[in-house]
Amino acid sequence: MAQQADIGLIGLAVMGQNLALNMNDHGFTVAVFNRTVSKVDDMLAGPAKGTHVIGTHSLEEFFKQLKRPKRVFLMVKAGQPVDDLIAECLPFLEKGDIVIDGGNSLYTDTQRRCDELKAKGINFIGTGISGGEEGARHGPSIMPGGNPDAWPHVRNILQAIAAQVDGKPCCDWVGDGGAGHYVKMVHNGIEYGDMQLICEAYDLLHRGLGLKDQDLHDVFSNWNKGELDSYLIEITSAIFSHLDADGKPLLDHILDVAGQKGTGKWTGIDALNLGVPVTLIGEAVFARCLSAIKEERVAASKVLKGPSTTFQGDRQGFIQDLSQALYASKLISYAQGFMLMRQAAHDYKWRLNYGGIAMMWRGGCIIRSRFLGKIKDAYDNNPALNNLLLDPFFQKALQQAQEGWRRVISTAVQIGIPTPCMSTALAFYDGYRSARLPANLLQAQRDFFGAHTYERIDQPRGKFFHTDWSGTGGKVSAGSYSV
Repeated sequence: MAQQADIGLIGLAVMGQNLALNMNDHGFTVAVFNRTVSKVDDMLAGPAKGTHVIGTHSLEEFFKQLKRPKRVFLMVKAGQPVDDLIAECLPFLEKGDIVIDGGNSLYTDTQRRCDELKAKGINFIGTGISGGEEGARHGPSIMPGGNPDAWPHVRNILQAIAAQVDGKPCCDWVGDGGAGHYVKMVHNGIEYGDMQLICEAYDLLHRGLGLKDQDLHDVFSNWNKGELDSYLIEITSAIFSHLDADGKPLLDHILDVAGQKGTGKWTGIDALNLGVPVTLIGEAVFARCLSAIKEERVAASKVLKGPSTTFQGDRQGFIQDLSQALYASKLISYAQGFMLMRQAAHDYKWRLNYGGIAMMWRGGCIIRSRFLGKIKDAYDNNPALNNLLLDPFFQKALQQAQEGWRRVISTAVQIGIPTPCMSTALAFYDGYRSARLPANLLQAQRDFFGAHTYERIDQPRGKFFHTDWSGTGGKVSAGSYSV
């Protein structure tokens, strides 16, 4: 059998099928395989009919179709299924061949697979892919990382099928090992935050102001014409105008219980491990957890009373304030995400191009938005920038937004509508701009009950002290603290 496929793809769920069709559109011959082989036949008889996609019915047949070096794209469920499939593929792989995992794998798994396959002479890439089924079909954001020796052999394919913005692909090499999947993890964490922020805005407009679906559609459509211009605002506007079979808004029939697949949780866990205050993403994850205890919330709603106050004031003024609160909170979310990537790059010895990452997110992906170009500008102006909030554009934007932002949070508290992400975003902003926080008292407490020591403002950093606060504790300390 002649070797004629430029790349092979295993896993023909919606994302896998659409990526294969995308590659075919760009002139690459793709061999496909699926464990349930009927999906191969269904694809060839359906969406791939008339294309150059090659269907195969066994791994042996699949690998015989691939040109050297063999390039194998895995689109299967993250976790053990990836390891199992790699093990099945290994007998057909030779030194120099390339395996690409395009699922939402945990970055530590990607690092492990990269090391294990490198020892066998196989080049592994773990790549984040964002954009959903539409992006996969017509141009996603692609974030590859892993063994850099593999990049020259797949660059032309991945950059060709990626979204294009101003003639540039939303795909570039991220870094070694698990870097690609780490950046995708942070992307998804920011996505969690963005979605929750939008939901809080919806709640304030719907429950707080009593806006109905057409009014909500109009508000979000108007927001999408300005600084809030983004994919998520755009689709939210469309959701409000979508009717169910009964002619009523479909949104009103959807149960208020959110699902999640784990990437937001992973982001929060790694932020805790690295000591980075990614508070907004954490609150977004917990908001989904709170939504999941529906029965408890229904029971609690019957006995736990909130304020009787309803919204009083200028409705149009509040909507304008809310747009500012949403915008400012989104800026905080991105700033926290880039803080986390910066710390991860330091701890995991990656060389991340932060401006380049912003450009990869500018098209195709779920969190694409107008101000991503401003993030690239910030890092172009100062590659050593510690925090996006210190960039002049972000400083000015937050300064202009904060009066309305504060009014929105105050109003939400007064009328009893929760805004966990908007509130924590403002708390982070106020904390970050505080030269002095009450952690001095916290350290005194820790030293009092546990002899954990503290530093003094009149002594060099790194010098630790212990006080016998009660007069009965003695001079022995428990050691210094870590953040």
